[in-house]
Amino acid sequence: MVSQEKEDLEMSAADRIGEIQGRGYCVLKAHLPRHLIEECREAFWPVLMAYLEAHGHEANRGPYRHFLPMPFEPPCFAPEFFFDPEILSIVRRVMDDRVVADQWGCDVPLRGSEYQDVHVDYRRPLFEELPNLQLPTYMLAVSFGLVRIGKENGPIEIAPGTHRMARAEALQAVRSGKIGLQPVPLEVGDVLIRHPWALHRGTPNNTGTPRALVTVRYVRRWYMDDSRDANSIGRATWEALTSEQQCVMRFPNRDGQ
Repeated sequence: MVSQEKEDLEMSAADRIGEIQGRGYCVLKAHLPRHLIEECREAFWPVLMAYLEAHGHEANRGPYRHFLPMPFEPPCFAPEFFFDPEILSIVRRVMDDRVVADQWGCDVPLRGSEYQDVHVDYRRPLFEELPNLQLPTYMLAVSFGLVRIGKENGPIEIAPGTHRMARAEALQAVRSGKIGLQPVPLEVGDVLIRHPWALHRGTPNNTGTPRALVTVRYVRRWYMDDSRDANSIGRATWEALTSEQQCVMRFPNRDGQ
């Protein structure tokens, strides 16, 4: 029975890896415990409201669209969000066993937000003299909604397969309609694993409730950048992690440890 479950997990992981490599993303349905996400949302909502009260006029991702770093205090932080065995298995098999998490943030479009321009994340190429060089994957974004995300409140749209194309060619294919943008709705508990170089865009939130999509970024250990703000990890949270878990976390430490 155990071997059958392991075989099923391996088959599932292989399928997901094939989707990421082929179309640039996959979705794990009903994967994370719903109660952990609900507890995270309840704790994070006052933080978000305070941020919007102070910075609502300073949208940093387009009109009425914000990014802010997530707290590391439980229950906003839960080990299951970072160290889920199936997610880590997929991420490591796409990259390598020494991946680290280096970003933990939340994207929030509000009512009044618009369609973003189609874009990729982390636009600066690893080798600027060869911007279209096809390289093995060295970063992946793992996201889940703190609320249900449907067409009414702004799902991400992704152009499948464009992570494997030269940027100009991919943009032309999307603009001409040769490759369509696919909306990715997410129920609470669903997890989106995405290649950041697949062309995508945010869509409008037409509701009165902020649409909170949180993301953990995993990278190969040798890759570093400071493209997004990250909160620091406090002593209590850090010391509650196992040594193996600590090795996966590349974030500032509040106490300078």
